Amino acid sequence: MKKTFVLPVLAVGFLIWFLATLAFRFAGQFFFITDSAAILTSLYISVIPALILISVLTFKRFKLSGLEIIVAGVLLVLPGMVLDTFVIQFFEQIYPNMPSSQAATFGSWLMWAYSVVLLTSIFIGLRQKNLNRE
Repeated sequence: MKKTFVLPVLAVGFLIWFLATLAFRFAGQFFFITDSAAILTSLYISVIPALILISVLTFKRFKLSGLEIIVAGVLLVLPGMVLDTFVIQFFEQIYPNMPSSQAATFGSWLMWAYSVVLLTSIFIGLRQKNLNRE
């Protein structure tokens, strides 16, 4: 397994986290409207193809295969998972544009988004590893 992709993929994960954090800092009040089931449902659904695309493009960009893809999936979400621990703890200070009542919904959506990336990397990485065996 080549290790040249570790720091660049971590950097991609950090950049995605940073841009998403900025987006929610300035426009989060338009997304996490807990009174609207339609908006919440569309948020959960729309993140699936977006994160699958970002994940696959990252895997292709670094020419990863098999287990490297699974490692890359972990590396993509790791910066955000670590940093969002503090973001959620200090939700009101970081996101003054969103009421604290939206913190649970936001945290739930984050876990969903991280799960999408991890499941994508596991599915693609194991599938590719099995195809290479045959």
